[in-house]
Amino acid sequence: MGKLKTKKGVAKRFKLTKKGKIKYSCGGKSHLASSKKMKRVRKLRKRDILDNKKETKYLKRMLPYG
Repeated sequence: MGKLKTKKGVAKRFKLTKKGKIKYSCGGKSHLASSKKMKRVRKLRKRDILDNKKETKYLKRMLPYG
């Protein structure tokens, strides 16, 4: 059996943690920040963990080598 290909668009946006959870950056922080509350902008800086089981399974298939 040959090698599996990684979906590069997914690899740029998502990372796997050691325990196999999926980590991603929140969207909506690149521009128009002056109209957003500081609390919201601070929260957007942090990475988030994906908790949807169906999407996690789908994304792990696209990232075969993590």
